[in-house]
Amino acid sequence: MAQIHPSAVIEPGATLGESVSVGPFCVIGENVVLGDRVEVKSHVVITGDTEIGADTVIFPFAVIGEIPQDLKFKGEHSRLLIGARNRIREHVTMNPGTAGGGGVTRIGDDGLFMAGSHIAHDAQVGDRVIVVNSAAIAGHCVLGDDVIVGGLSGVHQWVRIGRGAIIGAVTMVTNDVIPYGLVQAERGRLHGLNLVGLKRRGIPREDIAALRAAFRVLEQGDGTFHDRARALGQRTDSAYVQEIVDFVTTDSDRHFLTPGR
Repeated sequence: MAQIHPSAVIEPGATLGESVSVGPFCVIGENVVLGDRVEVKSHVVITGDTEIGADTVIFPFAVIGEIPQDLKFKGEHSRLLIGARNRIREHVTMNPGTAGGGGVTRIGDDGLFMAGSHIAHDAQVGDRVIVVNSAAIAGHCVLGDDVIVGGLSGVHQWVRIGRGAIIGAVTMVTNDVIPYGLVQAERGRLHGLNLVGLKRRGIPREDIAALRAAFRVLEQGDGTFHDRARALGQRTDSAYVQEIVDFVTTDSDRHFLTPGR
């Protein structure tokens, strides 16, 4: 049985899974789907065509599924899909997609979205992502699994951040970030690899060594950044290095943050 506070507003048409909890003064829209055991604390608004996965917890004053902050949005149908076991803290905002971006914003599983953070329209966010207090992910961004975005940081529209990368606090990211990269400074610069994150995830030592050697080639090798990446792909047997090569050589709407830039 769902537990619904008497002051909450559940619009006709909303779908609530087993053992859902909705606290005081929440508003759940008619096209919202809450998975099993979702907990919505007090003063939360969930609207639009929004689906939230099982065991997710949403904290007070979050606004989930409200229309995109995009002047090109003309009221077209779009969706927000949020995976399982996410923690969405106070004052977080997440918007659905737009016709120009595929119509869907996706959030993976097991994420932590800290107070005041924002996920904009058409963003594609992987699993186990952490977005720290007051950080903003702009429209059409792609964040791979295990990415961490530091507090008060901003990620520019269309930017891709590869798996396992970390963005330091108070950083503006305007170009793509390679998998496992470490970015910091007011205007983001690629300073190295997220070695702490790699070690925490138990990545084998030989793979970390291969990544460090690959980074030195990307930093100091001959030719352009893309030339160096393609050269790495011809001689590596590390799946982690190959992931970086594939990331760099895939078509993108942005340039890359490169070492020392």
